[in-house]
Amino acid sequence: MTASPKSRRRVLVSVAGIAVVSLGVGVAAGSRISSPEDAAAKTAPPKASQITVPVAKKALSSKVVGRGDASFDGAVNVRVETSGLTTPPIVTGKVPAVGSTITEGKALLEITGRPVIGLAGVLPMYRSLSPGSKGPDVLQLEQTLDRLGLDPGTVDDEYDLDTSAAVERLYDEAGYDAPEADKQLTQEVDATRKQVDAAKKQLRQAQAQLKAAKDAKAKDTSVQQGAVDDAEANLADAQDARSEAEFKAGTPLPVSEVVYVKTLPRRVDDVKVERGGTVNGVVMSASGSSLVVTLKVDAETAQRLKAGMVASLDLDGTAIAAKVRRVAKNGSTYDVVVAPNAVTASQLALLRDANVRVTIPVKSTSGKVLAVPLAALSSGSDGGSRVEVLRNGQVELVPVTVGLSADGFAQVTPKGDAKLSDGDQVVVGK
Repeated sequence: MTASPKSRRRVLVSVAGIAVVSLGVGVAAGSRISSPEDAAAKTAPPKASQITVPVAKKALSSKVVGRGDASFDGAVNVRVETSGLTTPPIVTGKVPAVGSTITEGKALLEITGRPVIGLAGVLPMYRSLSPGSKGPDVLQLEQTLDRLGLDPGTVDDEYDLDTSAAVERLYDEAGYDAPEADKQLTQEVDATRKQVDAAKKQLRQAQAQLKAAKDAKAKDTSVQQGAVDDAEANLADAQDARSEAEFKAGTPLPVSEVVYVKTLPRRVDDVKVERGGTVNGVVMSASGSSLVVTLKVDAETAQRLKAGMVASLDLDGTAIAAKVRRVAKNGSTYDVVVAPNAVTASQLALLRDANVRVTIPVKSTSGKVLAVPLAALSSGSDGGSRVEVLRNGQVELVPVTVGLSADGFAQVTPKGDAKLSDGDQVVVGK
């Protein structure tokens, strides 16, 4: 049977529709298919771009920064030698308060009613001193008395009557009676004085007898003259004995009434005795009256520091000017001792026993210089330093001389005819 024209039109329309759909699918599929080169191009990372920062003109300063503990300088134990006392060493007064100051030439304690006077010196008081004593401890005493303006006469290693007089003045300045010589020595003085008086009387009698003989026109007065000569000799001997006795009975310095500390004044940190108690060695601990901050550094850092360098202490955001007092080895590390120039009473209270930030400038440029981040520096084949400068989209290598480095920046100076200016963009990364 032959299909009708109408049926044939339907078949053609259906075939055409299928062709159109197939063409669309093919076009769509074709648009999603790419070559390997295109695929590689699309998946490759974007081309790297340089990271730059501007060259800056600034002052640079290298510094040591650390934390240190505040304390009063040079703590020492104050020990009183009481072995020379004939009575128990009872504390009877002048007990200092913590925080008070030990002043040279003043009593720091009272034991059995007698003062313990503080003096500055390296040698400890290891024996009682009196006229006739000789040695380095006498020399130290006379140097101290001379420094205090108490006139010990010729400063030497011999305790003489000038020394005794100066010791008397020391006690007078401290507000106490000077110590007395041993009773036996004072008795010897009394005895020799009586002998002098007796010798003078004997001389007067002999002189009177000689005069009477001469007045009587005696032919021979040799006996009377001999008696006068003998009396004069006896008087001279008695006077020498009296002088020696008086010398020995000069004002002494008992070992229990003086204590030497290396330096004074000092601050009392701790008191180990109380009024009515017995002294047994150390009576108090004391430190320097000046507050210091001590930080620990390694050997390499210590080599960069020295006494006299300017420093700064950070106290709750307030900068306190200070100076390095000393740098000293302490075991495997070094102690850097820094002292504030001046502090108020409130700052002193805050600093005491505190841990604070310390900054010590070590070196600085004389003014503003060209500076770049350390990351901008690289080394060339000749070993010299250089920076990469981005100009008009092109990188240019600029050789430089590197100066001071600090806080992540380095001072740079272009070499020869090379150009580098404030604001130039240097490459620090990609």
